[in-house]
Amino acid sequence: MQIAIDGPASAGKSTVAKLVAQELGFIYCDTGAMYRAATVLATEHQLDYGDEAGILALLATHKISFKPGAPGQDQQVFLGDEDVTLTIRTPKTTNNVSQVSALPRIRAELVDQQRQIAQGNSIVMDGRDIGTTVLPAAELKIFMVASAAERARRRYAENLTKGIETPLAQLEAEIVARDFKDSHRQISPLTQAKDAIEIDTTKLTITEVVAKIVDLAKKSA
Repeated sequence: MQIAIDGPASAGKSTVAKLVAQELGFIYCDTGAMYRAATVLATEHQLDYGDEAGILALLATHKISFKPGAPGQDQQVFLGDEDVTLTIRTPKTTNNVSQVSALPRIRAELVDQQRQIAQGNSIVMDGRDIGTTVLPAAELKIFMVASAAERARRRYAENLTKGIETPLAQLEAEIVARDFKDSHRQISPLTQAKDAIEIDTTKLTITEVVAKIVDLAKKSA
């Protein structure tokens, strides 16, 4: 079974997707982390974020992989042997990932990798184009939304736990800007699949959202 969870930045997709996967015993794939890893590659090798050929060449020699984290910790993200779990969440990566993820050949390469991960497995995958592009035949498609103010508050709280201090107003402005970039890019823009179920998480707890999706998954099985 395939479950696709899409939605804008900081709608809670990754957190919810991980918990849904745990609850159902499915594999979890964080596609956003893959685009962030590609962005880190560009940063580390001092490439322009629009250098499609350069980033693609680096992806060929730096495999993106996931490993389980310590008990109670998020899964780890690696570029080859380098642990980039924290690096992919820095403000520099966050503010430039939209440009990298809009590059057609980068998207094609990572979508291919994502489909390979999903092949033959029951999986929960989250991102911005999972239900429309990556897994269009997914049995359950969810589109998670939340107000920009609430998403900024969540990002602020998350950043504090990682020692990153960014003003709340700045975070909200960045989220609004990223929404615009993601929904207006030419390749696989952020959009709700016609058969996706929208869940507004603004006033819901993580536990409530997870329970709702798990219930929908069991009804779709």
